[in-house]
Amino acid sequence: MEENINIIHIPTHVAIIMDGNGRWAQAQGEERIFGHQNGVQAVRNAIEAAAELGVKYLTLYTFSTENWNRPKEEIDALMDLLISAVDKELDNLMKNQIRLKAIGNSQDLPKNTYNKLSDAIEKTKHNKGLTVVLALSYSARWELTDTMKRIGNALKDGSISVDQINENLIQSFLCTRNIPDPDILIRTGKEQRISNFLLWQIAYTELFFLDTLWPDFTKNDFLKVVQEFQTRERRFGKISEQLISE
Repeated sequence: MEENINIIHIPTHVAIIMDGNGRWAQAQGEERIFGHQNGVQAVRNAIEAAAELGVKYLTLYTFSTENWNRPKEEIDALMDLLISAVDKELDNLMKNQIRLKAIGNSQDLPKNTYNKLSDAIEKTKHNKGLTVVLALSYSARWELTDTMKRIGNALKDGSISVDQINENLIQSFLCTRNIPDPDILIRTGKEQRISNFLLWQIAYTELFFLDTLWPDFTKNDFLKVVQEFQTRERRFGKISEQLISE
């Protein structure tokens, strides 16, 4: 599969909605958390594939603000799983020069989860390879609301003027400031919706909806998406003839 990928046209940023853990577990007669536990290997697969291809950023929709409405026992199990996964993977992150970042309302996370995540982010911050961005307690509407509040405060204290507000300024207030917009958004699990994820950032992102449930996601699935991405013409509002002349 890799031999069919043009290494000159590798996406810079891939984002993934990791859907289907619960249904995968239920299909096997197991509790939902069993699917989340098995989904950790799919995360490894995605990270390894992205790193090997030379992708610069991989953003994983790990826990949305809406997920706080799930049963408490599932939330607690997910937070414990996150801590365990960070502990187990930290050595590999360091070995492979992978940097960890997080976006979202981190103040809502349990203290031990927040501390463990912050520690891993600090330890990996100087790594020069792939950046893995975990979207935790994140939703696009929360992000845009928070952005508007902070822009409003900047207007109020006089640090910016109304005339300065443009797309670049808004971008600078987002959680993803200094991170390029995704080239690719993958959603597993058969559903075909965005689910409140990176709504500002995916204005010109190529979308891929896979039937594969997340625990079954492989490196080959990642490579297939990149291969198809390379066949698509991204016009950004222009026409094909303009792209040829550039």
